[in-house]
Amino acid sequence: MQHPKLQNYLSRLQHSVGSSHLWLDEEGRARGRYFNASLTSAFQAIRAGDDQRILAYEAYARSYDPGDQGLNIWKLLEYVANDDESVELDRLCRLLHTLNFYRQVQEPAQELYLSVHSRLLAAVEGNHGMAFRRILDALEIPHEQIILQLPLITPSQRWVLTHVAENYRRNGFRIGVNASSLEQAADLLDRIRPDAIKLDVSVANDAAAQISLLQRADQAQCNIIFRRIENEARLLSLQQANDTASPYLVQGFLFDLPRATLAEHTAQTAATSHANPSQTAAVELPG
Repeated sequence: MQHPKLQNYLSRLQHSVGSSHLWLDEEGRARGRYFNASLTSAFQAIRAGDDQRILAYEAYARSYDPGDQGLNIWKLLEYVANDDESVELDRLCRLLHTLNFYRQVQEPAQELYLSVHSRLLAAVEGNHGMAFRRILDALEIPHEQIILQLPLITPSQRWVLTHVAENYRRNGFRIGVNASSLEQAADLLDRIRPDAIKLDVSVANDAAAQISLLQRADQAQCNIIFRRIENEARLLSLQQANDTASPYLVQGFLFDLPRATLAEHTAQTAATSHANPSQTAAVELPG
């Protein structure tokens, strides 16, 4: 870890007790408390489509489990929490993920994808991202390496997504979006000008449209990420359809499961196997 201010903060957290809002456990993981649940982070690698090199990680909120088999906390709490409580949970998770990622990462060029919950789009008043940027600055963590990933939207939410994206961008963050189709991805590329677009590999069913999207995204310096790649057949189909020099990224259970520990130790094995088959927290919670 190359962030001395973060190291000092984590050292203070080690002296917190389990009843605190935020603490480090005996394994060094940052954990938080929300309602009666103990939360922590899991990370899944995002890889280059050609050789499966790890370029980034996506963070997920999980209930704590010593065997690294925690449950998706949003599925547990989303329907019992109101909007304000969901915003608080979203902010707590973002802080947890930042601590748990940067205490481990050795390669300063790797990026971190943090999801923004759909309730945060409309529930937050004022300047989206300003408080989170203050935290990163205080811990001397480079905000340029963090991509804030905005959720799928309905047609009526188009203006909200544009507004929130511009707010985050003004605070220096890079923006990721989710698309439900190749057509929506093309629209978001033009309208939001994101740094990344995520698509389920299941919608990658039109080779000509995919190649066009990849070429346009490459020109716009936007990463296209195909997710939920669960087997070799899906990867091979994607590679054959994307018969183009334009780059793309991949993510899925074929390569790794979300885990508390970063997947760097198994990165070389994965690349060989799958390449081209032929309350110390005085820190304010982020906004």
